[in-house]
Amino acid sequence: MKIKSSVKFKTQGLAALIGLTVTLGLAGCGGAATETKPDVIDPQQPVSDWKMVWNDEFDTSTINTQNWTHEVNCDGGGNQEKQCYTDSAENSYIQDGMLNIVALPAAEGAALPYTSARMMTRYKADFKYGRMEMRAKAPSGQGSWPAFWMMPTDEEYGEWPRSGEIDIFESVNLGVAREDGSAENHVYGTLHYGKSWPNNSQSGQAYSLASGANPADDFHTYAIEWQEGEIRWYMDDHLYATQRQSKIRYNSKDEAVGLSHRGWFTEYYDQLSGELKTYWSKAPYDKEFYLILNFAVGGSWPENVNDLGVDATVFGADNKFEIDYVRVFQCQQNIDTGKGCETVRPGYDSLEDGLIEGKAPVPLPPSDGVAKNLDIFNGTLNANWIAWDCCGGTSPAIIADADKGDAVQFNINDNNGTVLGFSTRGEHFGDDFSGESSPFDASPLVDLNGTLSFEMKVVTPPSSATTWLLKVEAGDGGPNTGDVALNTSNEGADPVVGQWQTYTFPLSVLQDAGLDLSAIDVVMIFPAWQTGEGAEYLITNITIEGDVAGAPELVVFTDDENPSWPMWDCCGGSMPTVELDDDAHGNVAEFSIGGEPTVMGFISRADNTDSPAPFDASAILSNGVIQFEMKVTAMPGDAAWMFKVEADNNATFAELTLTDSVEGVSPALDQWQTYTFNLSALANAGLDVSAIDVLMVFPAWGAGEGAIYRLDNVKIYDPTATAVNNDVLFADAPATGWSMWDCCGGTTPTLENDDTAHGVTAEYVIGSQPTVVGLDAEDGVFVDASGILANGVVKFDVKVVTPPNDAASVWMFKIESNKADTFAELPLTGSTEGKAPTTGEWQTYTFPLQTLFDAGLDISQIDVLMIFPAWGTGEGAVFRLDNVMITAL
Repeated sequence: MKIKSSVKFKTQGLAALIGLTVTLGLAGCGGAATETKPDVIDPQQPVSDWKMVWNDEFDTSTINTQNWTHEVNCDGGGNQEKQCYTDSAENSYIQDGMLNIVALPAAEGAALPYTSARMMTRYKADFKYGRMEMRAKAPSGQGSWPAFWMMPTDEEYGEWPRSGEIDIFESVNLGVAREDGSAENHVYGTLHYGKSWPNNSQSGQAYSLASGANPADDFHTYAIEWQEGEIRWYMDDHLYATQRQSKIRYNSKDEAVGLSHRGWFTEYYDQLSGELKTYWSKAPYDKEFYLILNFAVGGSWPENVNDLGVDATVFGADNKFEIDYVRVFQCQQNIDTGKGCETVRPGYDSLEDGLIEGKAPVPLPPSDGVAKNLDIFNGTLNANWIAWDCCGGTSPAIIADADKGDAVQFNINDNNGTVLGFSTRGEHFGDDFSGESSPFDASPLVDLNGTLSFEMKVVTPPSSATTWLLKVEAGDGGPNTGDVALNTSNEGADPVVGQWQTYTFPLSVLQDAGLDLSAIDVVMIFPAWQTGEGAEYLITNITIEGDVAGAPELVVFTDDENPSWPMWDCCGGSMPTVELDDDAHGNVAEFSIGGEPTVMGFISRADNTDSPAPFDASAILSNGVIQFEMKVTAMPGDAAWMFKVEADNNATFAELTLTDSVEGVSPALDQWQTYTFNLSALANAGLDVSAIDVLMVFPAWGAGEGAIYRLDNVKIYDPTATAVNNDVLFADAPATGWSMWDCCGGTTPTLENDDTAHGVTAEYVIGSQPTVVGLDAEDGVFVDASGILANGVVKFDVKVVTPPNDAASVWMFKIESNKADTFAELPLTGSTEGKAPTTGEWQTYTFPLQTLFDAGLDISQIDVLMIFPAWGTGEGAVFRLDNVMITAL
């Protein structure tokens, strides 16, 4: 991450970013992944279509000033580096055909403790596209930071990094011990781009030679090949990283709905409108850039990894950045694009290998006009929202409340000023956040009695009198409500310390206050600015909702054909039929494959039905699924079974194997199996979900002869919007068909009255015999949670009345599907809450179904839940369970 220090470049504050992205044991730009590949491509240099257009072999007695300009400053590179850059021959000189850049201790009383050199070709040699190559030997030691990199000549897209930065080679602290004890030997290739600091982005790759050779021990060749829309990084002619421009995915209405490749992006001011916009194009890497060579000392990156700080003993005349040559080649195949001379290898364009995913924001799908509700926090945070402290330096936490279960805890430490709440704005996300920026369109809810509401409890009031406020925003600097007092809510009440209170604001009122309801991305609840010192408060059940009808749903086949979606054999000449199957399925669709290669399924196009009805699933993209049941009655050998969806007359499609489904299973002979495909995954695979018109299930093309199979309950729907999302297994009493259970200890669990919030609970006592306890279903009773895998959880409350005699006992959760003979077992600390029970306190535990599924559980036939101290360690324990449920969030 070699950043600028010239006064022409604005870099102040970059250290804060680097400090956030550096982690011990991974010395890289922005948490770059480390890759070591043994296979090396060995291109001739130059190959037939590469023509050298500029070079410096450093075979003169002095540095060629027609090629290079020295920077002279003590700006610290924007990274709190420890050197002043000079044009002194002590810091940069040519000797024996090599350019030497040396970092030396500065004279006593100097502005910074070291001197070094930075040389650039700006306005002397500027390039757009080509192969930029250096042969060099890097310096070593804690605090060393050499680099070969490029910056934009004219910054046509704006201040750093909107106009881009290309880091061809960097290393830090070579030879110093890494966390695993090995010697640091990685080099880095990185791009910087996007929004201006501090919301800038970067992506790159760390690489080390398979031999373990250290770049400080000998000369190596470092290069990029840069062409329109793509940049590739090489060390000793091995291509170790590829980065590309982002590619937008459009739907049938020509609306941007996602990215088919997430690469770089930039943000700059539109020349006509003057509006600051995001661009997913070849920009900013489509302008002229110049070359830079430098040797920095210390700074936010090297000083925060390996041995930390700067080792003064390593900086002297013998620890040099030695450069044999710098060469630039131009591709003669197409000078305008730089394409046609690619030096590539298998895997260079695969995300599993050499292709790097960038940090481009995903373009927001346009409003579909469909009214839907939003839960921001209802015991669990919405996957695309965070709890957020703007400016106070705290990290809001999810804690257990005796009355409301899990709630978000906010704290304010001082009166310096901050606002707190919930955000889905990408620039507020941390590096470890996996969600997507998802502004919410609440505009269709205005006419459906739409409200924004939440529950709040002030635990500790601010130390001074204040007004409690709500503020809702739509975009940074965009339309917002301004500060709205909580006592102007429908309830009209001020917060009372120690009491949960509900606050409800009609969306029409928020709109009248200035909010754009179509793109809500921040909701804040806070004491007035600079008056909140000492405050602690809890928020839960924050929602934006109205009187919304059910989500759109398409039933393609259940018991009979949908006339708009007839059964279909593409190319085999057969006629699929409706056949009677078992009692559970009744009529089903049967398909038979003969000797001709074909695909089969259901179609809704004018050539196949008099009433075509392509399905627009845009409104349920986030949580929707395509789901069907399948039974194979005649298996076609070892053919891979495929699922393919098309849209808009085959303008887009997604094709996956059945093992790519949520269930991840292959068909089994004479067994009904459910297959679920998330719409979001299909969209990411290229499908336009706004005009789905073909669903196909088939053995791989040409491999299906002899196959006979049946499909039933084929539908596209949102499982989170179905009428029944909860299976409550215990609330005051076991659910019908379920009982409290002691496996092996000989006790009889009892119903016991607890506090007001919990009422009647299940109590378990562990004696001297090792046992597990919990809830058990009768034969034939089970919970099928497959329809809510994407957002479902198992959730329960636990209160330890008396802990086990063994203080080291670990509390466990185990869930079984006896019919399928599968299970998942995890400690309670493996829950979303990540905490162990505390004696005398009710605590909530949440386990995502996806986690349990990944651990081996068949979620379609859940019939035992167990909570217990680890086997053989529970003697003396007494504990209670309540609110045990399997639910969609």
